[in-house]
Amino acid sequence: MDSPRVTVVIVTWNGRELLERFLPSVLATDYPDLEVVVADNASTDGTVEWLAAHHPGVVVARHEENLLFAEGNNRAVPQATGDVLVFLNNDVEVPPDWLRPLVAALAERPDVAAVQPKLLQLDRQSFEYAGAAGGFLDRYGFPFTRGRLFEHLEADRGQYDAPRDVTWATGAALAVRRDAFEAAGGFDPTFEMHMEEIDLCWRLWRSGWRVRCEPTSEAYHLGGASLPRGSARKTYYNYRNGLVMLAKNLPQVEARRVLRARRAFDTVAAARLVTQGRAEEARAIRRGWRDARERIAAVTPPPPGEPQPPLYTRSIVIDHFARGRDTFASLPAEAFTPPGSATARPR
Repeated sequence: MDSPRVTVVIVTWNGRELLERFLPSVLATDYPDLEVVVADNASTDGTVEWLAAHHPGVVVARHEENLLFAEGNNRAVPQATGDVLVFLNNDVEVPPDWLRPLVAALAERPDVAAVQPKLLQLDRQSFEYAGAAGGFLDRYGFPFTRGRLFEHLEADRGQYDAPRDVTWATGAALAVRRDAFEAAGGFDPTFEMHMEEIDLCWRLWRSGWRVRCEPTSEAYHLGGASLPRGSARKTYYNYRNGLVMLAKNLPQVEARRVLRARRAFDTVAAARLVTQGRAEEARAIRRGWRDARERIAAVTPPPPGEPQPPLYTRSIVIDHFARGRDTFASLPAEAFTPPGSATARPR
């Protein structure tokens, strides 16, 4: 796997302006065997025509409708020829040397299925919301990253430059072994968008793989191109999918216990949004719970004893909002379970 063929898959919907801005950096990647596939979700802004005229070497997977992120990527994979797939958002800029460290991280560790770069904002100074230096979940399923706790984004001072196992790698720039991706069933299409990469990474961990962040690789993310933070639709997807993800990946008894606690946390979150004048987002949380319950009823829970990712055994909500911990480094290291442990929570 010294220089395997790599396919970068970029989903887009009416994102021609973003492709014009960011695709050239991807095509300038310094790597000997690179293929780029643009998965077009039935754009009406001339995306396909522009690609044919300006970048005829790019493979275009044309979808007949807007399949959103999860299924838009899944349906493009059959047209990819790479042994390594890199799912890249259409608003990500990359330097020429970004890809080699990701491929090396897979080549050097046969048990690693997926890896992400260090994800920074376009200014190259601060971590980006969607993935920073690798993602984690707390004991109640709330996601956070090395470099971002809720809305607090840290400046990148090299404090998270050590490669390490993570619970999940960002879908904004996710390199994954093709065989592992396909064996896992790809992204869950019912998620549509948001949280699908966390669910995928959790399933990879449960199958015996590892997931890592390799910060010697960097990528720069505009962010919010599909749905901006503060969008009620984004809130809905995050809550609905996050709840279903817990039911899919935790043993049933544990999932029920976690979901009961989440109900209390999410009720407080909705009330807080109302006091902030964000009633539409509060209603989105309630809709997310309503629709998640229907989907959870159809979930087949996993058996106990499967390998689990490194999880944070405390509440990140309490640690951040009540205890004032606003950096990843301020979290107690002993509160993270060992990678591959067979339990998601401490005894």
